Amino acid sequence: MIAETAAEITEMALNRECSETDKAVEDMETDVSPQAEDPPLSPNQDTEPLTPRVVSDEEVLVESRETDSLHDTLMTAETEDVHDPCCSEGSVSYVLSLAKITDSNLSKAVYVRNLPWRILVMPRETQSEGIKSRTLGVYVQCSPESPESPSWSVNAKATIVLVNHSDPKKSYHRDVTHWFCARENDWGYSNLISWKDITDPAKGFSKDGNAVFEAHITADAPHGINWDSRKYTGYVGLKNQGATCYMNSLLQTLYCTNKLRKAVYHMPTENDDGTKSVPLALQRIFFELQYNDKAVGTKKLTKAFGWDTMDIFMQHDVQELSRVLLDNMDSKMKGTVVEGTIPRLFEGKTESYVRCTNVEYASTRAETFFDLQLNIKDKKNVIESFKDYVAVETLDGDNKYDAGQYGLQEAKKGVIFLSFPPVLHLQLMRFQYDSLTEANVKINDRYEFPETLELDQFLQKPESTPANYVLHAVLVHSGDNYGGHYVAYLNPKGDGKQWLKFDDDVVSTCSRKDAIESNFGGSDDTGGIRSCTNAYMLVYIRESCLSDVLQEVKQSDIPQSLVRRFERERQDDAQKRKERNEAHLYFSVEVYLEEDFQLHQGSDLLDFEEIKPRVFRVAKNCTMHNFYSLVSEGLGYPRNCIRIWPFEKRTNSTTRPCNLPDDSTKSVRLECGILFVLV
Repeated sequence: MIAETAAEITEMALNRECSETDKAVEDMETDVSPQAEDPPLSPNQDTEPLTPRVVSDEEVLVESRETDSLHDTLMTAETEDVHDPCCSEGSVSYVLSLAKITDSNLSKAVYVRNLPWRILVMPRETQSEGIKSRTLGVYVQCSPESPESPSWSVNAKATIVLVNHSDPKKSYHRDVTHWFCARENDWGYSNLISWKDITDPAKGFSKDGNAVFEAHITADAPHGINWDSRKYTGYVGLKNQGATCYMNSLLQTLYCTNKLRKAVYHMPTENDDGTKSVPLALQRIFFELQYNDKAVGTKKLTKAFGWDTMDIFMQHDVQELSRVLLDNMDSKMKGTVVEGTIPRLFEGKTESYVRCTNVEYASTRAETFFDLQLNIKDKKNVIESFKDYVAVETLDGDNKYDAGQYGLQEAKKGVIFLSFPPVLHLQLMRFQYDSLTEANVKINDRYEFPETLELDQFLQKPESTPANYVLHAVLVHSGDNYGGHYVAYLNPKGDGKQWLKFDDDVVSTCSRKDAIESNFGGSDDTGGIRSCTNAYMLVYIRESCLSDVLQEVKQSDIPQSLVRRFERERQDDAQKRKERNEAHLYFSVEVYLEEDFQLHQGSDLLDFEEIKPRVFRVAKNCTMHNFYSLVSEGLGYPRNCIRIWPFEKRTNSTTRPCNLPDDSTKSVRLECGILFVLV
């Protein structure tokens, strides 16, 4: 049984934001079996057993589930993996000779997410109440051959199986969930079975002196290690600046709304300041997401927001950020060929009304919306939330409606939808104020959302096309009210066939279940522990508008002036990076001319604080001969008309000339800030 607490997941999510090196969240799995087993541990950790949770007989029966189907799908012999190494799942089998067992026994590798996964078997010596016993520890190990970064990490789940040859239904099945990293690259059970039981032929766990171990691994795409998102998915991720994962998930959602992306490219930004323009920063991010091969940075966008370091490490409200971005784009599009794109894509209309029940009097007000906030507390699904949204409230008693000349009247108050937009953003109210604790809390209740959504029943009258929607994006939060981690699951083509997971700089394929059902929230499947990973925002696209909203964005759709500008920026950035990387090879030399001395009046030779020098960037291995040529060319003076004196500061705070090397082949060998005088 797996006991995964919300606090542990929150800690995991917060650590993911701050440093990839702190991803080892300790997911505690406890178990009940004929032997008293420890929870999953790394073999490098202290093996002192943790106190297992008391499990009921009913739960034991659930855990002792049928094993035939899993056993049949696993490999029956130890072989090299033959499936796609970048896929999310894989299985490995390990036949171990108990007579030849060593202190550490590793199976061959199966490659999942381009990482090698193995079964690690280690005999262990334990002591309880003075009695020594020998047990067998079994782990799943992930150990990249040459990771690019020591802070690599990958989240994975695995099922460890010890095969019972006599009766497969009695095989041991143990589940593990862990953030594998360089510091903890293996995870499992330190005392899976006693040595006495595994070597006893009557128990059925050994046959001809061999034991068979199997493992089925399901892993997310790794971080901090070679993972080519463009190659495997056709998309690239966004770099996390510290706590900007919420912004990254929203930006990816907007980018995959293709009609919006095409309109963004046509915003007039030719004269915008590259450091302050939010529309230009969005154009740049969308362009790089479309054509870069590696993860894209967002620093220029946050700088355009005016954010400082504190803002970058603070998680802002996603709905507020969405509205700010859409308002910026809508304002910038006014007076252009793409004017009105934002309302045409995202704007719906409602009508708020109050109708008196006893007199002919009514008050109505039409309103527009770009997203809808749905109450999820005590609601099972999206349809129930919509019914709550349009629920009629009766105004009577002390709460009667003031109907003007009719006085106080009983009335019905409510909201009805007049139209729904092509792209429907639904904000699920996961965070609400709790009057008991006087603080905001996160609601982790189970809340279901369908892959197709029919909303005609909530319209005042039918529109020209049915209000049938297809799920396009699921934005997910893991953690609590104080923080956590955000990812986005997207179905880019809107056909439901391919779902992708956008997790900051990593993009990977995922199953429909991972994208939808796993994010309903509520209790997990491993013991009733409430999950803190659930959807907080949904994006639906109207079926009749799918081809228009998700139209292909070609290079010809991007203005050439924009392409040229970004190409110049790319070259400038490359030059700046080169200069930074080579900065240690150069130093700066300040040069003053004879005329600077002639105009000076004062006690010292020159007022070095008032006169602006000519600055030359000189290589540290530059010879005096080459330095003369550099100065001659820079100032436009003939070489034979130049004489140079180096100056140095004395202890009495005055500056005087010093000797210059006679050998023109020697290096300049003067530190940055030394002054040269030219006459």
